[in-house]
Amino acid sequence: MMRKIILILLVMILVLGLLFRILPSVHANRYKFFGFRLAEKDAQEDPEFSRIGEKITYNVRLGKIYLGKAVFHHVERLQLEGRVANRITFDTHLVNFQDLEIIYSDPTNFLPIKIERHINNWPFQEKITENYDQSKFILTITKVKGRNKEQSTIKKNSSIHNAILLPFYVRRIAKLDIGWTLMAQLPTQQFLIRLVSIERIRVPAGEFNCYHFESFPNKFEIWISADNRRIPVKIKGLGALGYTMVMQDYSF
Repeated sequence: MMRKIILILLVMILVLGLLFRILPSVHANRYKFFGFRLAEKDAQEDPEFSRIGEKITYNVRLGKIYLGKAVFHHVERLQLEGRVANRITFDTHLVNFQDLEIIYSDPTNFLPIKIERHINNWPFQEKITENYDQSKFILTITKVKGRNKEQSTIKKNSSIHNAILLPFYVRRIAKLDIGWTLMAQLPTQQFLIRLVSIERIRVPAGEFNCYHFESFPNKFEIWISADNRRIPVKIKGLGALGYTMVMQDYSF
């Protein structure tokens, strides 16, 4: 039973990631009746903002039960298949489970280019490769598990984002007002994200004044520090499992 809970929890964490970096979606109009104000302009890269070397460690908990850690690391900028790219890793360690994601993204907009996932769910191992064609809005997914290999394609009508890269958008917004809203277009799901309050919270890494965001549908809440660092400090799932990721350590 505990193993099933851990697997379900991991899926939720990987889908939601550490927060969101999003462009307005063409589907935003269908949410207008909620009275939300949608952002209309994408942020541009600030050369001083790259934060290469940044590392954030999170404790993962299910209620009061400690399950493991997740580590975000903005490793480097490099050449990938003839183009400049950022390399970011997100390494999750839970009980008998490890998932390492190596993410290559466009440094000008943080859209994913390629993602390699190495999953070790003892005694099984799986490798997943995601290739993004952002000009055609196509994501090609290849899964290899033992001798089995399968490939699938996801087609969207706008840019496809990755949950782990999403914090970079919010971090580069100069002014955030309560009520500020964005649409997250992920490969398999779409979320409306709204800034609902500014509040002070405590996590193992210390106390922080934070922007508090909620999602619609009501799946998760996120707190990001209300300072020039804009650190994702806490992430909380709102399902039956009620998982929480809280920042234990930050270095840059």
